Amino acid sequence: QVQLVESGGGLVQSGGSLRLSCVASGRTFSSNAMGWFRQAPGKEREFVATINYSGSLTNYADSVKGRFTISRDNAKNTVYLQMDSPKPEDTAVYYCAARPGRYTSTYSGNYTYWGQGTQVTVSS
Repeated sequence: QVQLVESGGGLVQSGGSLRLSCVASGRTFSSNAMGWFRQAPGKEREFVATINYSGSLTNYADSVKGRFTISRDNAKNTVYLQMDSPKPEDTAVYYCAARPGRYTSTYSGNYTYWGQGTQVTVSS
């Protein structure tokens, strides 16, 4: 069983920066690929970024590529999402997710464990 707790959300101005963190419980974190997803009001949950078990491979949604960076610290059981130059359309609840496999995935159905979400609001 893996429990995920996100933090770092809040209100940020367009063009600023924000870093989300997700701390995982359990001893399998370093064997799990991780992902960030988001859900805006009235919209379906969508993929944002994913990272493999070692941190050597990442993948991003086209909408955030070049602005967001996913990283992980296996010694701290933590995955991060650095959000640079956010835009108002990035406003959403952001979810951290873990999958029982080492490799990245953009598909939410491949993730077994989810955090409770953290709200990010980007003002123009």
